[in-house]
Amino acid sequence: MKPLSIFPAAALMAAITFFAALGTTPAVHASQLSTEARTAVPHDVQQLVVIDYRAMQESSAAMALRNKVMLPELKQLEEALQKSGLNDNHDVEQLAFAIFRYKPDSDMTNIVGIAQGQFSTQDILANFKKQKIKPTMIGENKLYPLGTSGMQVVFLDASTILFGGTSAIKLALKARDGEEQNVLTNQPIMDAMRSVESEPLWSILDKKGTETMMRSVLGEAGSITDFDTVRKRLQASWYTMNFQHGVHFDLTIQTGDTFTAATIASLLNAAVVVRKMSGSDSEKVALANTSVGSDAGKLSVHFAASESDFEGLLKSPLFQGMVH
Repeated sequence: MKPLSIFPAAALMAAITFFAALGTTPAVHASQLSTEARTAVPHDVQQLVVIDYRAMQESSAAMALRNKVMLPELKQLEEALQKSGLNDNHDVEQLAFAIFRYKPDSDMTNIVGIAQGQFSTQDILANFKKQKIKPTMIGENKLYPLGTSGMQVVFLDASTILFGGTSAIKLALKARDGEEQNVLTNQPIMDAMRSVESEPLWSILDKKGTETMMRSVLGEAGSITDFDTVRKRLQASWYTMNFQHGVHFDLTIQTGDTFTAATIASLLNAAVVVRKMSGSDSEKVALANTSVGSDAGKLSVHFAASESDFEGLLKSPLFQGMVH
């Protein structure tokens, strides 16, 4: 499984994978993971995504993004969660998705989801019982199947639910129960988390995830010698999205030295110039609202647009190409 990659100007569809089901409130909240949730994220996380479940539906752009592209696996998950008896408009406050590797050097990844909120556990379990859904046990944990989706759900406590495939759930439970290391001992990820967790939607990618993301972002430019030179110096990346007062996206890539950051900034700026010449009107507007810079070993990308401009971008050939 590849990381949920992004393109800062024209492919903000990275968020498509996280809008599994959006709740409502007009306020913008911080999407912070509780300690219980963090302990269930395995140490070797390649990408961590956290979304304020209730902060998005006020934005037509967020809903348009969610409706435009929904990965089949997450559409299945959405349906399964709804059938489970969870009231997605009131119970779920935050959603997190963690893509993690089975081993530090492995290319094999899995994904686990975490829902946070105030859950009517007794009502949900009563609904399971009514549907004659019986749990299986892993240690002291009860795993309930989510319909025919192949996914399981387990209640870590009254405010934290873990869901995903059986193998992912098992690994996450081992991390939570101290049998394996969890993300709390992954210092680079924890340091990056402090930079973004005050935003309603954020994501962190480790070194390998950042390399893959940048290959996707740069396209043909990613095959040139300059990128091969700097690729090994990529350390991590993180980004945030905010749909209050339009659409705002900020990406930071940590490289560790000024030269690498400046080189990648030059590559991205070149890619933007090329796309400006060949893109549609909506793409040109999006790219005109994109700025790329570097400072102190970090590359930064900022994108801002009105909701109407962003919704126009969703219909563009570039967006469709990036999605497929």
